[in-house]
Amino acid sequence: MRGLRRALVAVGLGALVGAILRLLGADRTPTEHGGWRELRGPELR
Repeated sequence: MRGLRRALVAVGLGALVGAILRLLGADRTPTEHGGWRELRGPELR
């Protein structure tokens, strides 16, 4: 039972740290490069 409790606490702390890091990083704007590009000419085949 003690091992299960430790595992649940570890998972909970990991989720808490992940949520905090996600919230702190949420103010950044996404990058504007990469992704899809329009195909032209012979690339359309």
